[in-house]
Formats: sequence, structure tokens, C-alpha cells
Amino acid sequence: MLATHIQALAAYAPDRKLTNADLEQLVDTSDEWIVTRTGIRERRVAEEDRYTSDLCAAAVEKLLTQKPDILSGVELVIAATHTPDYPFPGVACLLQQRFSLHQAGALDLNATYALHLADGLLAAGRHRKILVVAGDTMSKITDYTDRTTCILFGDGAGAAVLESRDTGAGSRLSEVLAAHLGSDGSMGKACYRSGLKADWQGEALQSEGCFVQNGREVYKWALSHVPEGIAELCRKAGIALQDVDWFIPHSANLRMIQAICERSGMPMERTLTSVEYNGNTSAASIPLALARGIEDGRVQRGQVLLLYGFGGGMTEAGLLLRY
Repeated sequence: MLATHIQALAAYAPDRKLTNADLEQLVDTSDEWIVTRTGIRERRVAEEDRYTSDLCAAAVEKLLTQKPDILSGVELVIAATHTPDYPFPGVACLLQQRFSLHQAGALDLNATYALHLADGLLAAGRHRKILVVAGDTMSKITDYTDRTTCILFGDGAGAAVLESRDTGAGSRLSEVLAAHLGSDGSMGKACYRSGLKADWQGEALQSEGCFVQNGREVYKWALSHVPEGIAELCRKAGIALQDVDWFIPHSANLRMIQAICERSGMPMERTLTSVEYNGNTSAASIPLALARGIEDGRVQRGQVLLLYGFGGGMTEAGLLLRY
């Protein structure tokens, strides 16, 4: 029987800061208003000439400082992003070339399913070693005249190498306990970025090329769906919520996370977020929070982690694992 082992994990955020005070110069807002409603104090944004593949590459470089041979034998690169450098080639292809992964396939996902897909391929024996990256440069698609969205977003990336190994006697491997996926295409107009098509079911879309969100509708959707997904994960794994050591949700905004925790019964003190000093980094928000928890010693081997991502589509994915 094969099990998925997380060999290494790292996250990266650019040095350049965008504080609430900076945003006060751009739109009609204030530090108090932003902190009260979102919990965000600052975000990191990429320089003009740096893109999602650059941030993902920086996260991979951090993996290499941990283990210089970590990429040896990688057979597939999966990149989770909705802000690729180009429509194609994808971010995964750019990383395959940058790190000379000559025998690796490359796949981009515009959804929250990267870890789920990697685990499935490894458990099925289709691959032995996969590099998963998750990153977004939200600053490239944010309308900085729209105060309802520009206060939220920052840039960042995460990277992990996953490997399948035989679960022999005495083996201590990362174990995926349960997974839960969902989607709701009817919510498309509440969270979108316009593209080749400029209308949604006959209704014109706005802000061509920029991210648009109906925050109230997304908040209501998350508050309904995420607690249900958490309960389903625990049911599938046959464990109680109090047996989960750390909850690591998508860091959309702190008020939303607090409401999800309250409704699901998960204490905030057992919740890891990256939102306060990174903002909403989309695909990068979970790896940023998890990497920080590992670095500061809060996340320990053997603990049960509940990862839960959600975003445009709407799509959602939860993963319950023993780290």
C-alpha cells in the first residue's frame, strides 16, 4: 500500500509592503476600517517585473535550501494559480524549464484541488514524486480604485514536494485521512475575472481583466459551505473535531475565518492564518500559514491538520491529514 509523504514545504512572499496607510492615499479608507472588517494590516506585492512563476520559483528555491537534492526524481509539476504569467505556457511548464526537470510533466490548475490531485496520483502509483506549487500575484489583477477589493489582496507562493512510499512496518509517513471537494457554478458572478467572454448569462461583466467580487455573497456562501465541509471531513475520517490540532483555512479575511470557526466549533486559538501581514494571497494563503506554523514550532510531527481552501467558481476543497 502506498502513502503520501510530504518531504518538504516552503512559502515565499515578496519584500515590498503595501500597508493600510499606503491604501489611505489611494482610496477613501482608513487603517481602522480595514483592520476592523478584514483583520489585514499589510500585504506583500510583487515588483512590476516579477510574476507568479517568479514567486513560485522563489518558494522552490527555499525548498532547495532545506534539501539540495529535493527535486531529484520529480515526475510531475502541478501549479495552482489563477494569475499565470501567460494564458499558456503555464506556470508549471515555466518551473519545469527553470529547474531543468527534464522528465517531468507539467499541469496548471485554476482551482483549489492541487494537493488532492497529487495525493491521488501518488496513492494510485501513477507517480512517485510530485512538485506542487501554489501562487498568485493578485496585485496584477487588482483594481486599486475599487476600495472593496484593493484592501484585501497580496502576493505570495508556496511549494511542496510530495512522494509516495510503501507503508511498511514502523513507517511514519504523512497520511491523508479524508478529502472533500465541492463546486457551485451558480456563484460565478459573485467572484470572477472577465476574460474572452464579457458577459455572464447575458449580463455585462465589469472591470475587464481585474478581479471582481461581491464580498457579501461570498461571505454568506463560505459561512454555509465550509462548516458543512469540515463536518463531512471529520465524518469520513471517523474523528471528532476536537481531535484536529490545527485548522488552516484559506485566509480570505479574518472576520470570515472567525465566523467559520464559530459556526463549525473550531477554536480560533487552533487556527493558523496568514491574512494579517500578507492579506488574501489566494492560492498561497494556506502554504504561507502552514509554513509559518512549521517554522515557529507550533505544527509538530504527528499532529492532525485540517486544510480548507475555497475560491472563484465557486470551488472548495478540504484535506484532513496527519502531518
